[in-house]
Amino acid sequence: MPQLEATSATLDFQSPTYKDAYSRINAIVIEGEQEANDNYIKLAEMLPDCKDELLGLAKMELRHKKGFQACGRNLEVEPDMEFAREFFSGLHQNFQTAAAEGKVVTCLLIQALIIESFAISAYNIYIPVADPFARKITEGVVKDEYSHLNFGEKWLQAHFEESKTELEQANRQNLPIVWKMLNQVADDAKVLEMEKEALVEDFMIAYGEALSTIGFTTRDIMRMSAYGLAGA
Repeated sequence: MPQLEATSATLDFQSPTYKDAYSRINAIVIEGEQEANDNYIKLAEMLPDCKDELLGLAKMELRHKKGFQACGRNLEVEPDMEFAREFFSGLHQNFQTAAAEGKVVTCLLIQALIIESFAISAYNIYIPVADPFARKITEGVVKDEYSHLNFGEKWLQAHFEESKTELEQANRQNLPIVWKMLNQVADDAKVLEMEKEALVEDFMIAYGEALSTIGFTTRDIMRMSAYGLAGA
């Protein structure tokens, strides 16, 4: 995964410029964890055989949310939650639509693959440049997120043949949204010394590895990834 040379020592965490950008980045991770909590609760309804495990994941996401709220308070930054809700609106709406139609596979792709890969990549790029308090919180969160990604991988791997067509359709619909999200956050991320190119690379590695684990070939993954690039 890409490693940044920058360290937190190069940043002024109390500068107005940093705090302004952080108000949106912090809101995004808080909202992302809330979205994940809500999505796993919905998935627990859709997959009753996995209900206990999914509700456990949902509770974990709420703990993450509280941790990131504490990160904002530590820097005396008020998160811009209105911005964050709009930021996630595309994936949010697509998840809700799929859930209403009973499309478990699409819901799992959005939450357990796309959102978790997005989170893992962002957190891994953020950790080297985070303030000391936020670094400790984020390092703990990343360990949990890998287990969430693993749930989606295991379920979809076990149901790969009957899920493949829907997975490809869901990828085509949702991956371009991720590129729009990355573009939307690029300027604020750069203030925190998180480069867009590193975020894109880390996301594609995590997402591609998940697709490979499920059962897609390298050729499939390259083709599916191109749909995201088309949305850049």
